[in-house]
Amino acid sequence: MSKGKFALGAVVGAVAGVIAGILTAPKSGKETRADIKAKAYELKDEAEKKMKDVKATGEKVVKDGKKTIDDYANRAKRAVDAAKDELQEERRK
Repeated sequence: MSKGKFALGAVVGAVAGVIAGILTAPKSGKETRADIKAKAYELKDEAEKKMKDVKATGEKVVKDGKKTIDDYANRAKRAVDAAKDELQEERRK
């Protein structure tokens, strides 16, 4: 099982547990709705925070990937230029 599927399952399980706990608690309907609303806002805030973290991580990965690609492209260009120079030098002889 992949980590992503496990994490999603854990989140769904946690949400189901919270909902079950709220719905079975001995409170009035008004109190239960208030609890559900408060928990929904809390979960929304947590999801937004995680989304920002994932976005920042993704941006870093992309930035690092671009840097690596640029480095390899520069190496390849230098190698080609060196090979061209060597070939021209061989032709002059």
